[in-house]
Amino acid sequence: MPLLQRRNYRLRTIAAVLCSTALAAQTPSVLERIASRITANDLKAGVSFLASDALEGRGTPSRGLDIAAEYIAAEFRRAGLEPAGDDGYFQTAPFAMVTPNLEGLELTLETGGQNIKADQAAMALQEPRAADVTHAAAVKADLGALDALTEDQLKGKVLIVEVPNASGFSPEQRRDLFMRLARVPPLASKLGAALVIQLRAAGQPTNTNARLREASSAAVPALAVWDSAVGGALVAAKAGPLEATVSAHIEAPAAAPVKLRNVIGVLRGSDPALKNTCVVVTAHYDHLGVRGTGEGDHIFNGANDDASGTASVIEIAAALAALAERPKRSIVFVALFGEELGLVGSRYYAQHPVFPLLDTVADINLEQVGRTDDSEGPRVRQFNLTGFDYSNIATIFGKAGEETGIRAVKDEKKSDSYFGASDNAAFALAGIPSTTISVTYMFPDYHKVGDEWPKLDFDNMARVDCAVALGVLRMADSAESPQWNRDNPKTATYVQARDATGAKPR
Repeated sequence: MPLLQRRNYRLRTIAAVLCSTALAAQTPSVLERIASRITANDLKAGVSFLASDALEGRGTPSRGLDIAAEYIAAEFRRAGLEPAGDDGYFQTAPFAMVTPNLEGLELTLETGGQNIKADQAAMALQEPRAADVTHAAAVKADLGALDALTEDQLKGKVLIVEVPNASGFSPEQRRDLFMRLARVPPLASKLGAALVIQLRAAGQPTNTNARLREASSAAVPALAVWDSAVGGALVAAKAGPLEATVSAHIEAPAAAPVKLRNVIGVLRGSDPALKNTCVVVTAHYDHLGVRGTGEGDHIFNGANDDASGTASVIEIAAALAALAERPKRSIVFVALFGEELGLVGSRYYAQHPVFPLLDTVADINLEQVGRTDDSEGPRVRQFNLTGFDYSNIATIFGKAGEETGIRAVKDEKKSDSYFGASDNAAFALAGIPSTTISVTYMFPDYHKVGDEWPKLDFDNMARVDCAVALGVLRMADSAESPQWNRDNPKTATYVQARDATGAKPR
């Protein structure tokens, strides 16, 4: 090559390198690209629609809830997520609205040569199902020892559990009690019991309202009983088989079918080995609906609780789907129904997982991320994680927060007590490391008609969502999966459930 030509070639090469370096310096970082997509205005648009009067508070079930589900599916479609339900983006959940029938309700305890008939006014149907039980043997069990029961002990028998008086319980203890009681009827059904009796303190209200029940649920009928004569005969008895038999009659309830839907989209991972594992990002899209009559506002719009979380899931999904590089693991985005009725949608998903629980490495749940006016003072440029010390998830999001200029904090009073208060709890009970991220635990309009979208701090919400998106991305792109803190005694139930799935760190 002639000397002049060689010199020109070198100059072009140097220029190309310099140009490439300059372009690289101008290429926005992953965080900058995420931040450009998650904006206060887009979040405002999403929340203002979901929390509008037109959706009438998104009660479960309701027309407003169905409209919200269609909107979320449309936004997942716009983002380019793959549909992951049995009906496009929808995981359909067959439920029924069940109205207890108290006509002819009878319960008789036969013990010590006496027949003690319970006062109907001192009974309530916790799980309304038809039952005719005659002289069935009875077994008493402690709520904390239910997993030790066997089919041989319970088949064809009546299970009796004593429910403690929760008047002095902390919020954490109340939620734990609720979750334990929710497990009793399906567990009793699995072991072949004929009836469940919950012995309660006096003065329990009788609930004759219609309630949701999964159509395929196999739970046995359950009676709450606070009759003094029945209680007096059973409360002092020790756990185990009783020298008593039970007869009972319960009429079949009225049931009207209801179809409910979780909304699910997936961003597929890129790694051949890890793409079949996933991080789940959730928020509940229901609220309390329309309540009350007369003058004034009766629509519980639920802007912060939890249109803010739902809009955040939508925008985070869109921002991560827009990135050219896919993370190693898949990210599953789920909008859940029925949280306000007792984590119904998340419990349904955990019992009917679209992606195997064994391959689900974490659930990141978003709740109340829009308001900064916490009841205990302003909460700006920070977010909470429930169960802060239950796993290493807080460490991951703490680092993401540092990069986005917003702090991940532990509320010493509420971090643990609120762990069971939102949809992450259903995933945790299935063994999946989880947390709920929020900005406020309590705010002035919590569960009131005043929870409306103009009161949200959308600029702060966008900062929080950028941190969440970065944390989720890092989690999904890591070869190491989140793990429970086995040294924390509060995680024992979750660790046991995780080990039961056979999951190993990956």
